[in-house]
Amino acid sequence: MWSPRTRRWVFLVKKSYQDTDTSLQSAVVTKVKGVAYTNTSALGERLWDVADYVIPSQGENVFFVVTNLIVTANQRQGICAEREGIPDGKCSQDNDCHAGEPVIAGHGVKTGRCLRVENSTRGTCEIFAWCPVETQSRPTEPLLREAEDFTIFIKNFIRFPKFNFSKDNVLEVSNRDFLKSCRFGPKNRYCPIFHLGSVVRWAGSSFQDIALEGGVIGIHIEWDCDLDKAASACNPHYYFNRLDNKHTKSVSSGYNFRFARYYRDAAGVEFRNLMKAYGIRFDVIVNGKAGKFSIIPTIINVGSGLALMGAGAFFCDLVLIYILKKREFYRDKKYEEVRGREDRAKVIEPGLLEDEPPGGRREEQPPAPPRSSNWQQNGPMGLQQLGSARSGLQENAKVNAEQLQTLQTVKM
Repeated sequence: MWSPRTRRWVFLVKKSYQDTDTSLQSAVVTKVKGVAYTNTSALGERLWDVADYVIPSQGENVFFVVTNLIVTANQRQGICAEREGIPDGKCSQDNDCHAGEPVIAGHGVKTGRCLRVENSTRGTCEIFAWCPVETQSRPTEPLLREAEDFTIFIKNFIRFPKFNFSKDNVLEVSNRDFLKSCRFGPKNRYCPIFHLGSVVRWAGSSFQDIALEGGVIGIHIEWDCDLDKAASACNPHYYFNRLDNKHTKSVSSGYNFRFARYYRDAAGVEFRNLMKAYGIRFDVIVNGKAGKFSIIPTIINVGSGLALMGAGAFFCDLVLIYILKKREFYRDKKYEEVRGREDRAKVIEPGLLEDEPPGGRREEQPPAPPRSSNWQQNGPMGLQQLGSARSGLQENAKVNAEQLQTLQTVKM
């Protein structure tokens, strides 16, 4: 039989009596709020709000918050030199710059001229591009330090189609001020407002480090619902971790991308400000399962358990009897060897069964005397008794034959 611990593990912990649904359907809506002020030589005084630093502006399960920028201002389409350090843009004469070819990993299209500084033998190809080209530099400190105090609103809708069960992670309250004042924490898990700095800290990182060159944070929402209980017992659980390799420092570490803002001057000529944005990418990952009582998995798991019990006993005996070093000891304890007594000897004198009574019916033979010490000591006496018994049987047979013949004569 199953032990109480085994039954408790199978039926209570693993809940093998339930039918499960892991095909979770989920939708995520996100919003970021907060403002930041900067004053730089490239951009001057500027106030940053949600429309400036959140990409994409319509919140999804993946969104990006800008924390640092490198700005190349007032770019216009024209002719300029390719940036140094681009292998395909280097040249020593005009023949190295084939007109019409784009610069691989560069910024524009070659014009056919090689631009050299004074008497230098090496230079860069002239290109048609947005000029001046972006300078190669790395940030030294985060531009939007106030981003640590931004807030993230995450609303998650889920549905388990097998059980037609739906729920979301927002507490159902009639007070509209609840979402304006609450903050998510260990004691307030139904508030969907997250402090951005706290999320980074829960993921095991420092905000100032990740804001400098960027990174990727995973926000995991786990739904483990026991639908045999009330719907209020189905609660979300949150986990946070950093998805990019924060311990590796290389040219590709961090997270960044480029975008531009376009304008026109008084003459109608288009120009732009190119921005290389560093920041934090947030990936909201939703997983879950739901379980509900069903008679079919209950019967299957009980039957499987009973079958495994028999198989377990068989394999245990197999190991103990044939594999272990002390298998002889276990075999002697499991099986008791019973040795029977020697067959009793039957002493039958030759010719005893040859004589049969008339009519062909054989008389029952007397049982053989048991072997004993008296038999062994008085062997001749036993033989004499067998001889007397034989003579008596023969005489009785003759008398019976004579009586039968007399009865037949009388009837005739």
